[in-house]
Amino acid sequence: MRKICAAAELVERGLAVRFSVTRAGRPRAALAIRYSGQVFGYLNECAHVPIELDFNPGDVFDLSREYLICSTHGAYYQPDSGVCVGGPCAGRRLQAIPLVEQDGAIWLSEENEA
Repeated sequence: MRKICAAAELVERGLAVRFSVTRAGRPRAALAIRYSGQVFGYLNECAHVPIELDFNPGDVFDLSREYLICSTHGAYYQPDSGVCVGGPCAGRRLQAIPLVEQDGAIWLSEENEA
């Protein structure tokens, strides 16, 4: 397991913590968020076009703090599932990254070469 950040850094519906993972042999941007008390991780790529969700680093929640939003395309995603519920890619989903909260930290549970 690889440490991503201290658990206290992930504020409920606050800024995401950015990190990188390796996929298909190359580094990819990823995000860790806290929503409804749980930690979720996703590749930082819109399901519509693979562009980073956050224009300002870590700023992925919409104004209501209920959805993740792509700052470029306006696609809305459920924070707990990554499913797009509005915008140009409705029904598609963000690619999940397995994270674990343990011992006061957030950990990448596997460096999956998917």
